[in-house]
Amino acid sequence: MVARFRASTITGKTDGGEVPRYAMYSGCVLDQITWQMQRSGLLTATARLVAQGETVGTTTSAGTPAALELKRFGHFNGAITRNGSALGNVVSAEITYANNLDRIETIRSDGRIDGADPSIAALTGRIEVRFADQTLVTQAINGEACEMEFAYVLPSGESFTFTVHAVYLPRPRIEISGPQGVQATFDWQAARDSVVGRMCTATLVNDVETY
Repeated sequence: MVARFRASTITGKTDGGEVPRYAMYSGCVLDQITWQMQRSGLLTATARLVAQGETVGTTTSAGTPAALELKRFGHFNGAITRNGSALGNVVSAEITYANNLDRIETIRSDGRIDGADPSIAALTGRIEVRFADQTLVTQAINGEACEMEFAYVLPSGESFTFTVHAVYLPRPRIEISGPQGVQATFDWQAARDSVVGRMCTATLVNDVETY
């Protein structure tokens, strides 16, 4: 799977559980997806969608949904590399991919929007590291780009790898606030890599044939 993250044919349904309200959302497009990397817990991403319209009923029109058996990645299965080498001393990280959708909100009798067109995609994030060497600071000062890879691998063989091909770092603010170790936060931004021809690549490996 290669970004851009865009799916214009998805239809989603929500139901109210004990309250008999069933809403069907058609023409869903992914606007933004965000997830974090940390020491503990399970990997959870937050996706923001834009739908063309909503149809509400008192009964479900999607039938009985089949149970989806998930095999989730844990944060302890994650690793971060920079230019192919492990990036150490990382305390936490955050990744955000946004299509920056432009909603076409024309006047219509059915109350729907005409659609949502993608504009210039943006890939940003943040990494917080223990200040142990000058590698990232030197890159930020020189204005150079690096390739960063955020990966999760399960012992059973499933994996998810998100490669950002050209990452630019700003100069960090390094605070000395007490007797503990010094940490630095980098709010990075990605650009389109001229050699690869794209900004990022997402690869999911599992035993699911179709979705």
